[in-house]
Amino acid sequence: MRFNLNYKQKLFLYYFTVFFIVTASFFAFQYKREKQYRITQLENSLNNVTDIANNFIARNNLIAKNNTALLDSLLQIIATPGIRLTVIDNNGKVLYDNLVDESGKMENHITRPEVQKAKFSDSGEGSEIRTSATTGQAFYYYAHSYNSYFIRAAVLYDLQVQDFLKAERLFLTFIAFLFIITWLILSFVTRKMSESVTNLKDFAVQLRYDKPLEKDYQFHGDELGVIGKQIVSMYKKLAETKNALSLEKEKLIKHLFVLNEGVGFFTSDKKALLTNTHFVQYLNQIAEKPSIHPEHIFKISKLDKLHAFLNEHVEDGHAAINQNALPQIEFVHKNNGHYFVIKSIVFHDKSFEIYINDVTKPTKRKLLKQQMTSNIAHELKTPVASVRGYLETILNNKQIPQDKKDYFIERAYKQAIRLTNLVEDIVVLNTIEEEIDNYDFSSLPVKKIVHEVVDNFESLIRQRNANVEINIDGSVNVKGNRYLIKSVFQNLIDNALNYAGDNVAIQIEMYHQDEEFYYFSVIDNGVGIPEKHLPRIFERFYRIDSGRSRKMGGTGLGLAIVKHAVNMHKGKVSVTNAPNGGAEFYFTLPKFLT
Repeated sequence: MRFNLNYKQKLFLYYFTVFFIVTASFFAFQYKREKQYRITQLENSLNNVTDIANNFIARNNLIAKNNTALLDSLLQIIATPGIRLTVIDNNGKVLYDNLVDESGKMENHITRPEVQKAKFSDSGEGSEIRTSATTGQAFYYYAHSYNSYFIRAAVLYDLQVQDFLKAERLFLTFIAFLFIITWLILSFVTRKMSESVTNLKDFAVQLRYDKPLEKDYQFHGDELGVIGKQIVSMYKKLAETKNALSLEKEKLIKHLFVLNEGVGFFTSDKKALLTNTHFVQYLNQIAEKPSIHPEHIFKISKLDKLHAFLNEHVEDGHAAINQNALPQIEFVHKNNGHYFVIKSIVFHDKSFEIYINDVTKPTKRKLLKQQMTSNIAHELKTPVASVRGYLETILNNKQIPQDKKDYFIERAYKQAIRLTNLVEDIVVLNTIEEEIDNYDFSSLPVKKIVHEVVDNFESLIRQRNANVEINIDGSVNVKGNRYLIKSVFQNLIDNALNYAGDNVAIQIEMYHQDEEFYYFSVIDNGVGIPEKHLPRIFERFYRIDSGRSRKMGGTGLGLAIVKHAVNMHKGKVSVTNAPNGGAEFYFTLPKFLT
């Protein structure tokens, strides 16, 4: 049979159970402690008796004289009622027992538990509670080992137990009184708590079924009551806020047509109620034919997802719409490189709204950043792994020869340099794309800048046995940013020195001009670029030979920086192969017009 208890009864039962367990545990602990204290007192008393008997035996040399009977006179002097005194030699023979007349005829006591404990314990003491084999009574035995004999003292155990229980009556009375007081307190506390909890339960039920509050809930002034008051107060404020938001929401819906997004409201029979200009504009882009009628959207076969959604929820014969869960759909439609977010919501009367937004720019920007991030992660992985591998080899092999250690350090240093160059190129490229307005433009002498770049490559030029020829007049000044213009020539010359081969001839020339631009070329007579790679040569991280490019320290971003830097100066850049071999880069930069 299962009992259904209310909250007050459950709370009282829980508290009472905890109190009962704590009280019972305390009582058991106190009982054990008191019992141990009594036993300790008893053993101290019996130890005093054995010490007195031992002193009496030693002083009168009773063992040697075989006159242990004189111990009777000692017991009369001690005058301790109920004491049993026994003297046992080391072989277990009973020499004296005050309760047995012919103690010499008693059985050997060496195996008695208390004697065994006294014999083998470090303190020479042992105790045991048992029934005497001689008298048939229960005794508390205490044995003490002396030089050549044991002295055992014992008392009837049942008397001590009765004395102990009598000593606990006051404690039991106190526990009973405490139990009654706690019962009354728990009853009072649980009544107050149950009233607050019951009110909170009723309030929660009202909210669960979205019912209006039927009464003004009252709570006590305790912590639970304060919580209840705060909950009710917050609910009322939220209800007011909800009503205000509903009104504002209706206003916003009525004014959606002023937005840049395309918005259209239609009746259940798909007649336009309200549309803005952007709705028609985006509709024409998706349909790829002009129309001024918003209803034309229902004839565009490409929007099959939208048609299926509306047929499911708007057409006659379908189930009524739950006002609290209006059907909605959202998807992205791609059309000729454009991305449109299309949303629709059906209202309870089966009228519906269609929302169209052109997200082409942010979508392409997102895809470009994702690709850029993926490429960066891939490019960073190799130099970081190489540096880590070299350093781990040095750290894990303490006995590695110095020449090997120097080799690994040098390789790690080269990878670190490559990593630095990669990060710098990434920063330059991102800066060009995102901070165009932050660059300063001024008149720049191109010939001077090119000579600075060539001087920086002096060591590599000698190493490659290359020849660099500059054919730019000193009067040629362009309007640009010095850092970016220098990056253009630096990356093109670096590309020729690293990938055109040894003994290469590089020619840098301003070969033409018009009213607005100077035309420059950077041409080498090296191995050239395979035709299939020419269309993609300016892409980020694109490499013709990725293995060789990484070996040469290339980042795969140099020509991408060239393209973006030239484009930022409103110029154009192209690449082709020379008829007799070699790569030819052509680009334009704006003149500085005074």
